[in-house]
Amino acid sequence: QVQLVESGGGLVQAGGSLRLSCAASGRSFSDYAMGWFRQAPGKEREFAAGISWSGSSTYYADSVKGRFTISRDNAKNTVYLQMNSMKPEDTAVYFCAVSSVYRRSDYSLKVTDYAYWGQGTQVTVSS
Repeated sequence: QVQLVESGGGLVQAGGSLRLSCAASGRSFSDYAMGWFRQAPGKEREFAAGISWSGSSTYYADSVKGRFTISRDNAKNTVYLQMNSMKPEDTAVYFCAVSSVYRRSDYSLKVTDYAYWGQGTQVTVSS
């Protein structure tokens, strides 16, 4: 059974940092791009960051570029999201996801292009 489990969420003051982790089990995802999405109350789920299957390419939403860093450790089947200089508008439930395409050469911001999802972890940034 495939399972993605996020951890590392919590409450942080504006300007602070958090590091999210997403551990996958049930199968290896080393040949699949992975992404972090977030969903604020009353809003649609949106792309935040993505990383290619090899880890050589990363992609960020303009809203997080320069503050967030995505990385992966294929040996541990884990993807990370380092979040620095956090803002109240970063408050959301954060989800990790695995692309549905084997060794995809580009990246996708669309929720529908991801096959597996974690349950989400709450991140709250106070002002």
